Amino acid sequence: MKTTYREALREALRDALRTDDRVFLMGEDVGRYGGTFAVSAGLLEEFGPDRVRDTPLSESAFVGAGIGAALAGMRPIVEIMTVNFSLLALDQILNNAATLLHMSGGQFAVPLVIRMTTGAGRQVAAQHSHSLEGWYAHIPGLRVVAPATLEDARGMLATALADPDPVLLFEHGALYGASGDLDGAGPVDLDRAVVRRAGSDVTLVTYGGCLPKCLEAADALAAQGVAAEVVDLRSLRPLDEETVLASVRRTHRAVVVDEGWRSGGFAAEVSARIAERAFYDLDAPVERVCAAEVPIPYAKHLEQAALPQPATIVAAATRAVRGG
Repeated sequence: MKTTYREALREALRDALRTDDRVFLMGEDVGRYGGTFAVSAGLLEEFGPDRVRDTPLSESAFVGAGIGAALAGMRPIVEIMTVNFSLLALDQILNNAATLLHMSGGQFAVPLVIRMTTGAGRQVAAQHSHSLEGWYAHIPGLRVVAPATLEDARGMLATALADPDPVLLFEHGALYGASGDLDGAGPVDLDRAVVRRAGSDVTLVTYGGCLPKCLEAADALAAQGVAAEVVDLRSLRPLDEETVLASVRRTHRAVVVDEGWRSGGFAAEVSARIAERAFYDLDAPVERVCAAEVPIPYAKHLEQAALPQPATIVAAATRAVRGG
């Protein structure tokens, strides 16, 4: 079946609303407007305003309400328009959702799913182009996932809703229009990374919106005689170290690709774990390809220059394989 990333997400929402009366969706413009990125288009008409709720422009309020609903036995899906707006609800996410199970001695779980758009490449300038998944992956008590394929966009939500802990689901804005065939997608194992392309010379480790770029880079490397293995992390917390390390032990080289900033970023965490546990398997230093250390520019050519691109990934992989 031919579909898009956006439509796969919508079908996941529709399926969740149909199969469980406890599930409801709420956020800014998710109802009458159909979602800022049209993910929830048509759901208000199908399920009504009790199940698809437009909220006031107050992230702290509606995320807090989602936490309360989860504590009361509901299965809320909260949509935050873009990841930068999640900072307005950081107290609720970090100090409440992530800690209540621990603070209650295991008495109160928070089965809440928070969806948000992340990433750059769409000319929405510095305030709406952040990639802050690594910040949230720092916080114990949260599960942080990033669907990069149609199958994961369709299947991750069901698994997330079944999780007793709060799950943050990061949808890269540049993927919404991605299209392809989707046949028989089912629930996704959120504990496991997956090898999207096998290779023997270098491992490209990535997630989310950078996966297509890594696959394109792997094609370019193959034309140069370099077989790149591409690992899609899927989940940033918990991080599936074993899949990454197994790949690095096969290829003996690693390039970590992350759209977040390099300094203190998620790529640094992945690189450190490779160095800690697979140091003697490496034949070259771990390479990182990240966003430039600047607020993301609005101008298209500057924005593209600031972000990881297939050419910069190829250059990093070539350094790892051939030196220099």
